[in-house]
Amino acid sequence: MTNKQPIDISRFYIAGINYRKSDASIRGHFAISNEHYTTLLSKSVQHHIDEFFVLSTCNRTEIYGVAASPNNLIDLLCTETVGDVQTFKKMAYVKRGYDAIEHLFSVAAGLDSQILGDYEIVGQLKLAVKLARDFNCVGAFLDRLVNIVLQASKSIKTNTQLSGGTVSVSFAAIQFLKESIPNISNKKIVLLGTGKIGRNTCKNIVDYLQTTNVTLINRTEEKALELATELGLQTASYDDMATEVATADVVIVATNSEQPIILKNSLQYSSSKVLIDLSIPNNIDPACKELPHITLVNVDDLSKINDATLQKRVAEIPKAKSIIQEHINEFTEWYQMRKNVPVITAVKSKLLDMKTCGLYANYSAQISTTNTVLPTEDCIQKVINNMAQNMRKQNKGGCNYIEAINDFMALNAN
Repeated sequence: MTNKQPIDISRFYIAGINYRKSDASIRGHFAISNEHYTTLLSKSVQHHIDEFFVLSTCNRTEIYGVAASPNNLIDLLCTETVGDVQTFKKMAYVKRGYDAIEHLFSVAAGLDSQILGDYEIVGQLKLAVKLARDFNCVGAFLDRLVNIVLQASKSIKTNTQLSGGTVSVSFAAIQFLKESIPNISNKKIVLLGTGKIGRNTCKNIVDYLQTTNVTLINRTEEKALELATELGLQTASYDDMATEVATADVVIVATNSEQPIILKNSLQYSSSKVLIDLSIPNNIDPACKELPHITLVNVDDLSKINDATLQKRVAEIPKAKSIIQEHINEFTEWYQMRKNVPVITAVKSKLLDMKTCGLYANYSAQISTTNTVLPTEDCIQKVINNMAQNMRKQNKGGCNYIEAINDFMALNAN
């Protein structure tokens, strides 16, 4: 990312797929792991992209960036996905300029989440931008935009009930178990993966299902042991996963594998059980659903669970949109002032040139014996600061203030 000039907002695009048009299996083909993401971040220059970041979650994969065309962004993204460019374009939405900006605000607020108001997206956005910043792929434009987007998201969480109550994919899994399995506290539950989603799910099991008959399995056994000790649960070695799954009544998978870790043939002769796949891409082979003794649900199935809490959130949407508009206006003001930086810089340079030109030098010599105070660089800076304030105040449609300054510059160029 080498462009230091103010960004033209019409070159800002978002291209993405999400749960609205693409099911979990398709989204899995375009999921970006951290390893693939770092590879993408190192390729931005060769794809002629000024600034960008990628947001990849269980609900969406989106690339936000500044480029001549959204195709630059899509081509870059698909260099690290299982799915190809043609499939992505067939399923994707593309937004530009202020439409793209409004979309990012909606995503960060949880308005575009599969479960309305889901606040986990904020942490995912912060991490995505941090990694992009580490690779110098975030400049002044995206840095300010994301900063204001996060301010809006925080304000919405504080001043509305859009994220009120307990509604998330992990909690929806608990609701599903509570409603579909009698005497759940007597059932053996195995949970694979103790990352953020796995931890949240595990805590919800203990709090809402009132059971500690849970066995945790994680590739890094120390993490599973730490959580198990905290909640009074059991652990098993990753090497014993097949045995634990075979004897379980409920298996919840919240791992981050690029391939399924539970396959149909491994369950062919197992006892009846419920499988819940919280991963994208699928970490449970979808073909498991074909077995008559297996019930399999994934994030798309869980997102359909509705309750009174969700209806309360819907009522908060107008308030959230109003807060978003206030922050979009704030970003617009910054953007307009950013566009004026070259004009301000040029005027300052012109005033300094006039201060040192021959005509001014002759004039200053004639009055050097008087008490007249000659303009200094500090005086010129005060003029520039005043001009910038006027630009901010008069930055309205039909205002000729900036045009007059440009005319002044052209007049004095000769």
